[in-house]
Amino acid sequence: MKPIKMMAGFMTVGFWTLMSRVLGFVRDILIASYLGTGPVAEAFLVAFSLPNMFRRFFAEGAFNMAFVPMFSKKLEGGDDAKGFAEDAMSGLAGILIVFTVIAHFAMPWLVLAMASGFVGDERFDLAVFFGRIAFPYILFISISALLSGVLNATGRFAAAAAAPVLLNILLVGGMVMASQLGWDIGTTLAITVPIAGIAQMMLVWVAASRAGFRLVPRRPQMTPDLKRLLIIAAPAALAGGVVQVNLLVGRQVASHFEGAVAWLSYADRLYQLPLGVVGIAVGIVLLPDLSRRLRAKDYEGSREALSRAGDVSMALTIPAAVALIVIPIPLVNVLFERGAFTTDDTAATAAAVAVYGLGLPAFVLQKLLQPVYFARENTKTPFYFAVVAMLINAAIAIGLAPFLQFWAAALATTVAGWAMVLMLAIGARRYGDVARFDRAFWRRCVRTIIASLIMGVCLWFSSLMLGPLFGAGGPKALGLIILIAIGIVSYFGIGHLIGAFRLGDFRAAMRR
Repeated sequence: MKPIKMMAGFMTVGFWTLMSRVLGFVRDILIASYLGTGPVAEAFLVAFSLPNMFRRFFAEGAFNMAFVPMFSKKLEGGDDAKGFAEDAMSGLAGILIVFTVIAHFAMPWLVLAMASGFVGDERFDLAVFFGRIAFPYILFISISALLSGVLNATGRFAAAAAAPVLLNILLVGGMVMASQLGWDIGTTLAITVPIAGIAQMMLVWVAASRAGFRLVPRRPQMTPDLKRLLIIAAPAALAGGVVQVNLLVGRQVASHFEGAVAWLSYADRLYQLPLGVVGIAVGIVLLPDLSRRLRAKDYEGSREALSRAGDVSMALTIPAAVALIVIPIPLVNVLFERGAFTTDDTAATAAAVAVYGLGLPAFVLQKLLQPVYFARENTKTPFYFAVVAMLINAAIAIGLAPFLQFWAAALATTVAGWAMVLMLAIGARRYGDVARFDRAFWRRCVRTIIASLIMGVCLWFSSLMLGPLFGAGGPKALGLIILIAIGIVSYFGIGHLIGAFRLGDFRAAMRR
């Protein structure tokens, strides 16, 4: 995959991810407006996080990290890729059907593990109720993730990237309908989740069928390829489990402070926007590309692909991180402060946004560095690193909670993220120069940091001057639009002048 074509893949995934995240903001804006940070909001957010947590554990975090490299190599070598994909899908579906049934009966214990601070108040029973309704989502979205892996491995990114848009469209539509018809909004949200999962699964199944991979479920069989897939996936599943333990620790800490689960969830949405658009998009495109290059022994091309992916990632991530750190209050104020979401909620959420902003480059760099291991079918080493990061996260979140309260959870996530990047970078040295960024990457990265810091200074002074616009009754949206425009013009103008990037590269990728 040539650099311009790879960048076009990033832009395709990034565009649809951006659409999903924007609609996700609309979804969370409505949740904040209708439910605020009250018990129904916190109960739904915990219930919704349960299938998503296990989805990342089973599908995105483990199964696909092992499946995509094996499937890509079978495509490159002319093997029976379709049969392998059908075996993998059937095995995954069988496991998840059993797991969903078990989770239904074990839901009180799952909620307890997620948010023990809910015990003794109405949030606990609501979370159990919502969780039982929403949990089947894991089956549909995990199969959707596998089908998306098939599409991504064949160089078709649009349908897989567009599928998450359906979730947010249906959730937004459900809330609006519930509000108009007088339905219970929390229950409506919970019911809509598995319906959205079915819609996402059908979209990518149709797309895969049109691409020549009409996968039909069959009785699971333990073939040699499937056995190898499970052997490779097991450490990745454990690594994914470690990541979810980090989230569990954060939610457990937050659940003991009223409103904190919601504050962290809304803050999470803000930093997930650039992470999804850049980091996840790059990781999705980079993994199958590296797998194919390594099979073809194109080591120089592998380093070029990794470095150019790094160029794009840092050019978009570093300024986003600076913006989250410098202007979190205007962002949260405009996006969420309305209805049941108060000024105090804005202050608490903005503090978490700034802390997450410090870790944003680390979260994206993880998405860049992990494919270096996964493309070589090495899932054990990232697991060991993830365990160390988990211990760091738990020590900071739990140890500092008495002093920093819910902020400790956000700080722990950021510090553990940077620790993971450091370990991944050091561990990748065993693969030689092919797993390292080239000199051009480092030159551009330094220039990107300079341009981003200058942009940050511009945003800081501009936010002070525009302060009255964000007051009560002021045109807040206009103020934020002006700030964003100042940030874009200052960053891209300075970045282009000092050689951090070429605007022509972005224009060419967008045209493609």
